[in-house]
Amino acid sequence: MQALQQQLEKLRKQLRYHNHLYYVLDDPQIPDVEYDRLFRELQALEIAHPELITPDSPTQRVGAAPLTEFGEIKHAIPMLSLGNVFSNEELLAFDKRIHDRLKSDSETEFVAEPKLDGLAISILYENGVFIRAATRGDGETGEDVTHNVRTIASVPLRLLGEGCPAVLEVRGEIYMPKAGFEAFNAKMRALGEKTFVNPRNAAAGSLRQLDPRLTAQRPLDIFCYAVGLVEGGIVPDTHYAILQQFRAWGLRVCPDIRIVQGAQGCLDYFHEIGARRNSLPYDIDGVVYKVNSIALQQELGFISRAPRWAVAHKFPAQEEITELEGVDFQVGRTGALTPVARLKPVFVGGVTVSNATLHNMDEIERKDVRIGDFVIVRRAGDVIPEIASVILERRPAGATPIMMPTHCPVCGSEVKRSEGEAVARCTGGLYCPAQVKEAIKHFASRKAMNIDGLGDKMVEQLFDAGLIRHVDDLYSLDVEAVAALERMGKKSAENLIAALESSKSTTLERFIYALGIRNAGEGTAKGLARYFGSLEAIQAANEETLKLVPDIGVIVAANIAQFFAEAHNRDTIQHLRDLGVHWSNYEAKPAEVLPLAGKTYVITGTLSRSRDDIKADLEALGAKVSGSVSKKTTALIAGENAGSKLDKAESLGITVLDEAALSVLLSRL
Repeated sequence: MQALQQQLEKLRKQLRYHNHLYYVLDDPQIPDVEYDRLFRELQALEIAHPELITPDSPTQRVGAAPLTEFGEIKHAIPMLSLGNVFSNEELLAFDKRIHDRLKSDSETEFVAEPKLDGLAISILYENGVFIRAATRGDGETGEDVTHNVRTIASVPLRLLGEGCPAVLEVRGEIYMPKAGFEAFNAKMRALGEKTFVNPRNAAAGSLRQLDPRLTAQRPLDIFCYAVGLVEGGIVPDTHYAILQQFRAWGLRVCPDIRIVQGAQGCLDYFHEIGARRNSLPYDIDGVVYKVNSIALQQELGFISRAPRWAVAHKFPAQEEITELEGVDFQVGRTGALTPVARLKPVFVGGVTVSNATLHNMDEIERKDVRIGDFVIVRRAGDVIPEIASVILERRPAGATPIMMPTHCPVCGSEVKRSEGEAVARCTGGLYCPAQVKEAIKHFASRKAMNIDGLGDKMVEQLFDAGLIRHVDDLYSLDVEAVAALERMGKKSAENLIAALESSKSTTLERFIYALGIRNAGEGTAKGLARYFGSLEAIQAANEETLKLVPDIGVIVAANIAQFFAEAHNRDTIQHLRDLGVHWSNYEAKPAEVLPLAGKTYVITGTLSRSRDDIKADLEALGAKVSGSVSKKTTALIAGENAGSKLDKAESLGITVLDEAALSVLLSRL
C-alpha cells in the first residue's frame, strides 16, 4: 500500500508541475498527449482505490454535487474597494496626499498593475492546500464559491515550493480571456443558446453557477494581486516581492505588472498600457497603483472603505457625437418600458452604434434630451452605449420633446409609473406578449401553481410552437398537441396534462402569488388571502383598504390595485376559473388579531420538517418569517448545523427554539 501511495503522490506531483508550467508560466514542456496519459494513469489508480483520493488531487477539479444556493463566508480581513482617479490632476493630488501624510519629499515607489475587468475573489490555503474561495460580496461577507473556483485549472489545489505560511489568503481577479470569451460565445450561437454580452458578465455568470460542472466548461482564468490573512509564517515586505513569491508558489500573476517611480512613472505606465489595451488578451478598464512598501502601506492606513496607499486610474469612456433620429420604447419581461435612442450610425470604441439606452424618463428630463438633438454617445463600461449629454448649442429649431406612451406599445394596456419610481410599466402582466413568457414561467413555478413538468424550457417550447400565448392557454392544451413537440412522447404529454389538471385545485394565496403582481411575494399573497378571505374581496379593495393589510405599503397597494384594475388581467383570471382553477376561501380575519401577529421568526439548520411547512404554520398564525437575524427577531428556530445565524442570535440575546419547543409553542396557540 505504501508503494501505491508513493506512486500516486509522484503522479500528482508531476501533474501539478506541468499544470504550473502550462497555466501559470505558459511554457509547457510535454505534449498534451503525454499529460493526458499521466492524468489517465492517476485517474485509473484513484478509481481502483477511492480511499486514497485526496482533495488536492489534480483529478478533483470537478467532483461536487450541484448546490441549491450559495453559502456565506465572512472575510477575516475586509476586501476593500479602491478610490478612483480620472485625470492626471487627480493622480497628482493622490501622490501629494501620500507625501503629505508620510511627511516625505522623496519619490514614492509604486507597483502599477492593469485593472482587470472581472470578479474579485478570496482563496484560502491551509498548509498549502486549497480550502475555500469566496467572492468580495459587500466587502465584509462574500458568497462561498469554493466548488466553482476549484474547477479553474490555473488555480492550484496545492501550492508549490517551500515557505508557505500555515494559513494564506490570496486575493485575485477571476476573468474570462478575450479568446475564450469569443470561442464560448461562438459555441453558444452554434447551439442556439444565449450568448454573453462581455467577458466580465461571462466571468461573473460562470462563477455563480450552482452546478460546478457548468463552471468547469467555461474558460475562466485568474490573476492573483494581493495577500489577505497570513498566519504561521511571513510574506515579503514589499507588494512586488509578494507577487513574485506568489509565482514561486504556483499562483498566476499578471505579467504586465511593473515597479514605477513617482507620479510620472504611474502616468507613463498608464499611457503605455492604454496604447496596448486592445491587443491585451484580457479586458482592463484602467490601472491600479499601489505603494510598494508594506511598512508604508501600514503607516498610510485606510480612509472609509478604501486604502490611502492605492488608487484606480480609470480609462476615459469612449465618446462620439451623432444625431438622435428617434426614440422607441422597449417592454421588458417585468413590464418596464425602456426608452431606446435611434441614432444616426456612428463608430464608437471599435463598433458601429445605432442604438443607445436612455434609461428612463427621469434621465431624459435631467439631460433634456429631444428628438433631433446632436448628442454625445458613450460606450459606458466599454459595453452598453448610452446618451451621455446633449450639445445644446447645436439643437435644431424643430427638436421634439420625448413623451412616455400612455399605453403599452406591445399590448395596449395602460402604462403606470408608481410614486417614487423612475421606471414606468405596462400593467397588462398576464396579457402582454412582451411579459407573457416570464408570467407563465412564474405561474407554473413550485411556490405558485406547482405544475410538475412545466419548467422554463417546456414553457419556451410550448410558446414557440404557438400552443400557448397566455397563462390560461395552459389549461386548454391536449395530449396530441403536446406529444407532437420535439423530444416529447405521448407518455410525457399525458403526465404534463395530468399535472395541469391536478394544479387546478390550489389555495387562494398560491393563486394570488401565481398572478405575478409586482412586489407581491409569498408573504404578501398570504396576508391578502388571510385578511380578505376571497379573491372577489381583494379585487374590490381600493388602495386605502389594501394598505390596512400588515406589511403592505403605498407602492405594493398601488401595484395590486393597478393589476386588478386592468381589464385584460381580470378577463384572464375569470377564464382560468371557467377552466376549473379553484380554491377554498378563508374566513376574513385581520392579521392583527392572530396570536403571533407582530412577531418575527427566522428558520435555520437541518429540520425534520421542510422550512416551507414551518413557515406556513407560523404565517397562518400571523407571524412574519425573515431570512436574516436582527434585533427585531422574536426567536430563531434552529435545527442541526445551524451555523452563523445561531451565533448571531446568541450574541444578540435572541430566544432560540428547537423543533420540540416550536411544537409546544404551536400547540398552545
